[in-house]
This record gives sequence, C-alpha cells and structure tokens, in this order.
Amino acid sequence: MAANPFSLDGRVALVTGGNSGFGRAIAMAFRDAGAKVVVGARRADRNAEVVAALGADASAFELDVADEASVERTIAGIVQRYGRLDILVNNAGTVSRQSVMDLDLAVWDRVMNVNLTGAFLCTKHAARVMKTQGSGKIINISSVYGLIAPSKGLQVPYTVSKHGLIGLTKVNAVELAPLGIQVNAIAPGYHYTEMTEELRGSSLEAAAKRRIPSGRLGEADDLVGTCLWLASRASDSVIGVCVPVDGGYMASDGLDRG
Repeated sequence: MAANPFSLDGRVALVTGGNSGFGRAIAMAFRDAGAKVVVGARRADRNAEVVAALGADASAFELDVADEASVERTIAGIVQRYGRLDILVNNAGTVSRQSVMDLDLAVWDRVMNVNLTGAFLCTKHAARVMKTQGSGKIINISSVYGLIAPSKGLQVPYTVSKHGLIGLTKVNAVELAPLGIQVNAIAPGYHYTEMTEELRGSSLEAAAKRRIPSGRLGEADDLVGTCLWLASRASDSVIGVCVPVDGGYMASDGLDRG
C-alpha cells in the first residue's frame, strides 16, 4: 500500500452531476488528493465554471446519464484523453415530491432514469474499462431514504430509486470484486445543497435538527471524507457497503421524548 493510502495521485475520476452540490465538493476534494477529475453533467456553462476552478488537468463532458449513447461517448472520451478510468462517482440525481395518487408516469420515469438507470449505465461502461486495468472504485450516492422512507411518504420515485441504488451497489460489488473493482455506496442524510436550499428556516429544518443527534444539517463538504476513503486504496477490502453520513440520523429512533 502507498505511504499515504488516501492519496489519489495518478488516478482518473469521473463525478457525475459534478458541477454543483455534493458532486462539486467531491470533485474538488479529489483534485486536492491528486486525482485528474472529469465532471460529467448536462449544463455546459456550469461544467466550464467548475473545470476552471479544478485546473488544467480537469475536463468536462456534457453527460446525460440516462442516455446510453451519451454515457458511452463520455467514457470513451475519458479513456482517449487520460488512458484510463479509476474512479466513478454516481452522484447525478433529481427528486420529485408528490403523492403516489397524483404522480405522473413521466415523472416517475424521469427520476428513476436519472437516479437509478443512470448509475447502472455509467457502471456498465466504466466497469468495462476498469476490468481491463484490473482495478477500480465505484461509489454510488444514495440517501438515508434508500434505507427508510420519508415520514409522510410523497417522495415516491426518489425513495424507490435510492433503495434500488443500494441493491445495485450490492449486486455489482459481488460481481466485480473478483476483477479488482470495489463498489460501495454512501447514504447522505439532510445536507444543505441546491436541491435542499428551501429547508433553511423551515419547519422541516427544525424537525430534522430535533431528529439528528448532532443537532445540525450537514454541508456538502461533510460528505467528502467518506468519499475520499472509498475512492482510495485505504478501502480496498471494503466491498458492497452503504455508509450513512447523516449526523447520527439512522442511529436514533427519532422519538421526541421531551
């Protein structure tokens, strides 16, 4: 093992949804750990902005994770530029908050395609490259709602897709481990990101703080330590797990006993 088992020197990492929120924080942390970082996301303007911040070794692709042709082009482009792909973070995601009784099939399909099918497609094509190398790391960003359900339901396709992502993690971990590829997941709890900015000052924020033993919601940077560990050699024997990063949310029964 390297003198610093957490170093990513010489590694090439693709972070989907890497131009904002968790993805941007992860991309920056990977850069700081020595990796060459590729951002895969749909908005070209945001991609350009984050690549400028990441530096000369970084690049970006206009990636639609739900479109297999787009995924294939991105993976091929990474290999063409860097010669390899060592780390994949399946972070791209979206959410919908509706009753199951009002949910349109098109909305269900959109959320499932981005959150779950997208991770499958990126894993499929990245793993082919990693197999030829004999090594690789795949990290799926799930959610605590991949382990439980929201108290009043409503986030139907999001919850189902994040549960499915943990199943995808386990089945792929078992298949790919003999090839030297470790697949794991992270389940973030409540964090402030662009997707959750409306929480600030809300009654839900107050309820979440009461539920979370640490008494606070996380920031995007709170996720990067766990992601760096799972991306590095330090986790070579960690296979098929889902690590909650949630301030203790999943450790507590959540009852307000006064």
